[in-house]
Amino acid sequence: MTLDGDSLPAQRIARSSTLTQSCDVTGIERLDVTVGAIPVVVHRPQGSSGAPGIVWVHGGGYVVGASAPDDRRAERWAQRFGAVVVQPRYRLAPEHPFPAALHDCLGAVAWARAQAGTIGLDADRIGIGGSSAGGGLAAAVVLATRDRGLPAFRFQALVAPMLDDRRTTPSSRWTVPVWPPSSNAYGWAAYLGGLGGDDVPSHAAPARASDLSGLPPTLITVGAVDGFLDEDVAYAQRLWHAGVDVDLRVHAGIPHGIGLVAPHSPAVRAVLDELDEWIGHRLG
Repeated sequence: MTLDGDSLPAQRIARSSTLTQSCDVTGIERLDVTVGAIPVVVHRPQGSSGAPGIVWVHGGGYVVGASAPDDRRAERWAQRFGAVVVQPRYRLAPEHPFPAALHDCLGAVAWARAQAGTIGLDADRIGIGGSSAGGGLAAAVVLATRDRGLPAFRFQALVAPMLDDRRTTPSSRWTVPVWPPSSNAYGWAAYLGGLGGDDVPSHAAPARASDLSGLPPTLITVGAVDGFLDEDVAYAQRLWHAGVDVDLRVHAGIPHGIGLVAPHSPAVRAVLDELDEWIGHRLG
């Protein structure tokens, strides 16, 4: 997928047209609420009380919204793990550059903790994760949570996270089948607005953080045919050096956007099953 200002409207329409408005999974209910400026979607077991939770942040290069696989994943996790899954539909760039999306995600987390009793959630057992730009936002929320002294997450699960606006690694220059360098440059420029150089804070681009200590157990999973490969592996290494419990998975032959590209192929299914297993273990 190549993305720029001309193709952005069509990409947004294509994604939004697949979103579901209801949940047909037995025993799972969907709640649609508004938190601050954004919609937040909650999937939870009916009658849940004291359930573990995960805040899942959708991808889309900071400029495109959620898609049907995000809702299907939330339904599946709610049913399989008995979890409350909270999905913030954060504001998008370039109309809303940093820090709008970060503030939206932090607001959704604060709302989930405050409403834990109402939505059947155990506020002390919440993890966070996301894919692509959602993984970058999840990592930024974890950093901001630590830096502001807010309640910590139990884990962070980052799927091919978009972490480094500098785009200086060898893999960031690869001509890859999904999210090539031109799309990556557009996404970062849209999200950062007028920020650049040393003005870019770590809460916008987590790879710029100088201190990664005190962060929760982390999963980083990325394909070997993904432009984010180098920055994701480097982030995992820096987390290790900071004393964080990290599980790094690099998958041969897998491009970016594994949930959208051939989701039913055996190789992609194996990657998604690994993600489920890791998150299920942490939620349990």
